[in-house]
Amino acid sequence: FTVGKDRNLDLFLAPHDVIGTLAHIIMLETIGILNINELNSLIKELHIIYDTIISGKFKIEDNVEDIHSQIELILTQRLGEIGKKIHSGRSRNDQILLDIKLFIRKEIQELVFLIKKLFNVLIYLSNRYKKILIPGYTHYQIAMPSSFGLWFASYAESLIDDIFFLKNAYNISNKNPLGSAAGFGSSFSLYRKLTT
Repeated sequence: FTVGKDRNLDLFLAPHDVIGTLAHIIMLETIGILNINELNSLIKELHIIYDTIISGKFKIEDNVEDIHSQIELILTQRLGEIGKKIHSGRSRNDQILLDIKLFIRKEIQELVFLIKKLFNVLIYLSNRYKKILIPGYTHYQIAMPSSFGLWFASYAESLIDDIFFLKNAYNISNKNPLGSAAGFGSSFSLYRKLTT
């Protein structure tokens, strides 16, 4: 089933798999595959699984293929046949693609936050040192007077482009793969907008 450190890597995706599953089961209830009691039972158990993941105590058993199978196994052990319904209308390809997209979006958000902090530091330093002169160079020769402040500001300005590119990457990864079922759709009338 797995190669090398697949299980360890899947653990990075585990919280995102739970979040995707929560969205999916809410949608399944709206189209009648789950009733409200089944939905509530699944939500409760998924919150417990999520807390276990966040605490670092969650494990993927050796005989279980991946994070998706482990979560379904736990739900089936705890809730019986209801646990198997979480897979209705989606393939594991849907799940892994969603997990990766959610992971990428989270990482981009964190990176943009850190870049903004660095930007603020550089702008602060730019203002603080705007009167400290340094030589400006072009073609390895002194060209004209500049300032330490301008030097800091130039780096700050380049970060604006980085944030722009990261926001575009976020938008590209903000697409819903659920329901494509390995490329051929699903026989269920899935409400994909709800899971987006």
